[in-house]
Amino acid sequence: MVESGRWSRPRPEAAPAVNRPVLLDASFLIEFEREAAQRRVGPAHRLMQTMRSRRLVVSIVTVEEILEGAADEALAVRSLQRFAIQGLQLAHARRCALTQRRAAKRLGENDAWLVTTAQVLDADVVGADRHAFERLGARYVRFR
Repeated sequence: MVESGRWSRPRPEAAPAVNRPVLLDASFLIEFEREAAQRRVGPAHRLMQTMRSRRLVVSIVTVEEILEGAADEALAVRSLQRFAIQGLQLAHARRCALTQRRAAKRLGENDAWLVTTAQVLDADVVGADRHAFERLGARYVRFR
């Protein structure tokens, strides 16, 4: 390519921005709903504002955790339906078993499923449990 009488190489195109999905932990969802009920903008709402362009995902395991503690199950289900709900498959089970076998300290079952789901989806995790999610490194987003 000739540019201004000089030989030059084509410029590399900018790499597309990485826009991984975000897997929302029950701790985040519970705090988000508390803030909404109190009509206040707290750490969960501030973080949610930054994730508007990202695909928000909830694990079926997190759905169970939310429903287990819900005073109004129908309302909780309606609230969760605004997110993509990720089920569990054989790939999740195999990876979860491997993760637990290799861990120096086993995770609680629900946290192990969440970490595995994040790995399978190549997603970031938003939560408030550093111990459970620190193994994800920069993929763990602590909201408070």
